[in-house]
Amino acid sequence: MPFGTVTLNDGKKIPAIAFGTGSIYKFQDVTQLVHQALDAGFWHIDTAQYYQTEAYIGQAIHESGLARDELYITTKLGPGEVHVEEQLKKSLANLRVSYLDLYLIHQPNYTPDLDGVWRQFEALQKDGLIKFVILSSADPVSPSFHRSIGVSNFSLEQLQSLVKNGRVLPTINQIELHPYNYARQKAIIEWAAERGIVTEAYSSLSSITKFPGGPVDAPVAAAAERLGITPTQVLLSWVRAKGAVIVTTTSSKARLQEYLAVGDLPALPESDIAAIDAAGARGPPGILDYRALSVRGASLSLKTALLALLVLVFSAGLLFRGCHRLD
Repeated sequence: MPFGTVTLNDGKKIPAIAFGTGSIYKFQDVTQLVHQALDAGFWHIDTAQYYQTEAYIGQAIHESGLARDELYITTKLGPGEVHVEEQLKKSLANLRVSYLDLYLIHQPNYTPDLDGVWRQFEALQKDGLIKFVILSSADPVSPSFHRSIGVSNFSLEQLQSLVKNGRVLPTINQIELHPYNYARQKAIIEWAAERGIVTEAYSSLSSITKFPGGPVDAPVAAAAERLGITPTQVLLSWVRAKGAVIVTTTSSKARLQEYLAVGDLPALPESDIAAIDAAGARGPPGILDYRALSVRGASLSLKTALLALLVLVFSAGLLFRGCHRLD
């Protein structure tokens, strides 16, 4: 199942799909889930200090018998933390590895002094993110190793500021991305791509898992039937079409295979991408189209308009709550 890799702006390569251990699996023992993902063929594991799953991943990696260079491991600095080296040591110890492949600032809205924290990331990257925990002679390291650093959940303004004030470009911005928020995320995806910053997407199946019954369902179902694939595979193909690395998760072995099979599929047709984009721009179930606030050209009553506004605000809150999520 040749999902392949994506080349980052530092010359390193990242697997184009990752098994995530956040979402509904935060604060849980994910040992068996990671075993299952590795057995299925995933070799990129995504975690974070905040998820409290690092130790379970370390246990699964240790039990798997896989060599360190057969895996790609991402973790993220915990929210509110400013002593990066100290926290990195903890993550490496929990994961039972001597270096990370990718280290991210998890959530800018909970990180004091972003520029100062990023300077620490830059210094640690120069050191290879590896000098702190040497587990055994069977896990060799070299000070010349160069590993990747990036960010997560950054807005366009936050990313622009970091790039302006930093010396090293982030390689990745991991963000929530699905058809219902693509219109909002499009500017940052395009700005980042122009600078070689890769977007990494989580919660990409939200139109199925969180917002079923919305306008995206129809073009996804039509594409799935015509192409002979599943709606899930259509959505993951849509993410690939946006140039993003996929972070996804499941407890189902069959679902893992379904995800990985996307690597064998041809590119999603442009007509399907456009149809999904257009449907997503209409918003998930509950988001009202402002054009519906008039009927046959007549204004709605004040009571009806206020009710519609309340529904709109509530629905928008559901859609945009990802701005401050710790995923």
